[in-house]
Amino acid sequence: MTQSAHAYAYLRPSAVLDGADGRRLDLATSGGATPLGATANPRFFAGFLADPAPAAAALLAVADVAAARYYQPQLRASLDPVVTANGDRLRFESFSGCCGVYARLDVLQAGLDGGEIGHGTTNVDVNNPLREALTRIGPADPLHLAVGPDALEVTSFDGPLVEKKVPLPERWLRGFAETQVVAAGFELRAELPAAEAVRFLRSLPRGGRGGVGWVAPAGRTLRPTTRPVPGAVCLPGPERLAALLGAPAGGGGRVLRHALALRVYAPVATGEPTASAWEVVLPGMRLTLTLSPDASRGFSGEGGVLDALATGTAERDAELVSVLLAWEPRIEVGDLAEQSGLSPERVRAALTRLGTGGQIGYDTAEAAYFHRQLPYEAGHAEAANPRLRAARALVEAGAVRLEEGGATAVVTVDDHIQRVRTDEAGRTGCTCLWWGKYRGGRGPCKHALAVGMVRASQVAQPAGAQAAETQAAETQGAGA
Repeated sequence: MTQSAHAYAYLRPSAVLDGADGRRLDLATSGGATPLGATANPRFFAGFLADPAPAAAALLAVADVAAARYYQPQLRASLDPVVTANGDRLRFESFSGCCGVYARLDVLQAGLDGGEIGHGTTNVDVNNPLREALTRIGPADPLHLAVGPDALEVTSFDGPLVEKKVPLPERWLRGFAETQVVAAGFELRAELPAAEAVRFLRSLPRGGRGGVGWVAPAGRTLRPTTRPVPGAVCLPGPERLAALLGAPAGGGGRVLRHALALRVYAPVATGEPTASAWEVVLPGMRLTLTLSPDASRGFSGEGGVLDALATGTAERDAELVSVLLAWEPRIEVGDLAEQSGLSPERVRAALTRLGTGGQIGYDTAEAAYFHRQLPYEAGHAEAANPRLRAARALVEAGAVRLEEGGATAVVTVDDHIQRVRTDEAGRTGCTCLWWGKYRGGRGPCKHALAVGMVRASQVAQPAGAQAAETQAAETQGAGA
């Protein structure tokens, strides 16, 4: 697996501190992007948590996911959570080391008391002493929250006191991009009240690998089913909801004490395993875990971003759309289309491309994208995608030949050929083993990608030729 190193530099460790004014949850920040540019240790919030106990439990659950590997658990992860300030909320995000579970805590304006919420994205330090302190926070006393150091703290330190250098796999970066594409296809499938939510979650398997299962709405709860009946939701690896159930290392089960409801999001059941999102509604907050279609199948290989990355227009469109984002907590495709002059389809492709650089997330509860900017050098993750790289190599080698009519193409690979067919609805199929195994369920194969690139270039060529002819005519007229 290709990976790079990412360095954290914190002015101090994050901690829960006792003082004359009460308890403080101080979260140290490391690097990140703000409206004023890159900042070493940005400050995004200073105020009170309206409900300290559920906030502490939910933050601990996000940290548990960041430290976990649900597939091959003997290999421990060590990536600190990401926090984004969107002006009206704070979003804490993490990804498991196996890339199969994405966690996000949205602390909404109702969950914060006082203090202006800034704009930007950074990492926050979550260490073992902080984990232990979070488990001891109760509802009785007010809790002050500071995300980042104040100006005096920044100027009083000569250098970073806490430095960490951790491996950053490219598949982890791709997982963030794939998750927002997958989640954009989800719909609300079930909503359970608090008592039923607790009962259902506690009935799930707690250890081992539960495999891929299904649950179906039954009145006010969910019941297990052996097959994807109408209305069923895929629950792939229920043990991966451990951060909600109470993992031995972190006590994440404290979340259930404060649950107001459980919402489940997923695509329409097709009979094949799918990803799903499990959202616990808390006072002024939402904690969401999104599970990949199988515990052994990380989001990084889903291939949902590949079609957008293969088009030349998406790269140019992404540059235009990126200047319109401004850390908005809710990005509407229609509004961006109106502001940019692009069609909604091109805006979606541009957002997908921006997602590969960590600039876009998707909120299933609000069915809307949001802007964040991961503090990693993520641009190379797109170029390193193996299928995309292989498709471009096929195009450069002249291996793609479109047959008459355009519905079928032949791709020559070494001493054999693959045929790519496109139906009237635009769906592609291929004769290769990848397509035979996944039937498009994990994105296009390299042959279909290469064919798409060639078709896109042929569509663009006439326009370019026409522009060249127009310019030549104008030049000739000026000479006359």
